[in-house]
Amino acid sequence: MTQTLLHQILDYANRADPYPIYEELRRTPVHHEADGPYVISTYYEIRSLLHDPRISSDARNLASNSADPLAESTSEETALPPGFLRLDPPEHDRMRRMTNRHFGPPHSPHRVDGMRPELHDIVAGLIDGLGDPGRIDLVEQFSYPFPVTVICRLLGVPREDEARFHTWADTLAASLDPDPDADPADRGKGAAEARMQLGMYLAGLIEERRKNPGDDMLSQLAATKSEDGQMTTMELLSTAALLLIAGHETTVNLITNGMLTLLRNPDVLQRLRTEPRLAVPLVEELLRFEPPVQLLPQRTPLADIEVRGVTIPKGSSIWLVLASGNRDPQRFENPDRFDPDRPDIQHLGLGSGIHSCFGAPLARLEAQLALSELARRLENPRLLDDPPPYRQNAVLRGPRHLRIACDGIRP
Repeated sequence: MTQTLLHQILDYANRADPYPIYEELRRTPVHHEADGPYVISTYYEIRSLLHDPRISSDARNLASNSADPLAESTSEETALPPGFLRLDPPEHDRMRRMTNRHFGPPHSPHRVDGMRPELHDIVAGLIDGLGDPGRIDLVEQFSYPFPVTVICRLLGVPREDEARFHTWADTLAASLDPDPDADPADRGKGAAEARMQLGMYLAGLIEERRKNPGDDMLSQLAATKSEDGQMTTMELLSTAALLLIAGHETTVNLITNGMLTLLRNPDVLQRLRTEPRLAVPLVEELLRFEPPVQLLPQRTPLADIEVRGVTIPKGSSIWLVLASGNRDPQRFENPDRFDPDRPDIQHLGLGSGIHSCFGAPLARLEAQLALSELARRLENPRLLDDPPPYRQNAVLRGPRHLRIACDGIRP
């Protein structure tokens, strides 16, 4: 039986290379199958909708009769309320401002850049500990432990608790992108249990930080009062959970996709080894070429809207396929070519508009440092599996393992 385009996107068989499907998808910029979601795949339409105040991120505005295959996995009420990424203004704006006081300008302008020496030390230590250069799993030994160590230190999560958090994060990330053949009830139950356990853990950690505050971000979020007020306990729980999970899941993919892309483009890898400043435009091109978040499901119009001559009814489910927009030939010349010298890389890899990636400055810095040091220190690195095995997730797309070998590791 011929699969619909929507099912082809979710089908694991296409995870290693979904881009031919996206190319076909762009032939119908507003793609709609039966009672399913409206799938938007072209750059200018996606960017416009990301800035459109009529588009809601709050699942409560999704019509109850919407047949979105991803809606089942996230509709169930859990112990944690939605994070601010799943809220609309003015609640979203208030929560984001309160969180950003301790993360970026204008109140904390040096927080991310001030972490640079610590990030470099973490990267150096992980590369030092890679062990046998003939068989390295870059995900398990580097791409995962680096960002999870960083976000846990930033928030004040004890190092010994990182393994517990890893299990919960994997379960919640998997719930974003269900296996079409899996039982939705079982999937929803697993996600609800993970959210409950994560919520209980964070509640205990927040109570400890209130009694014994430190200089970590969680202590500051718990204590600070501003013109927007003070976070309630439930708001603090949902924000902490969002930062913990979003703060590492996407960066793992960004670093892993980055190294995979460099190994497939050895001329660029060699340039990075000798031109460290290339890291900045290289990461921007990587965010276009292989974005860690492939699509944004569960956007909802608050009124009937028209996109490319198609009327999308109020309450419908909309998917914005960022990875397809990033390869749109109407916006990017030779879009399937990886080119860090590409001018004007205004990609959609970190979203856009009010819901643009909150942790973008940290993610960019982590990827720049990680890829630069891997390029500099690994001698003659090469892939052992190509394509590598991928995670099941089509939303947060990245290799589950990246097995490589090299001739040695430079000091």
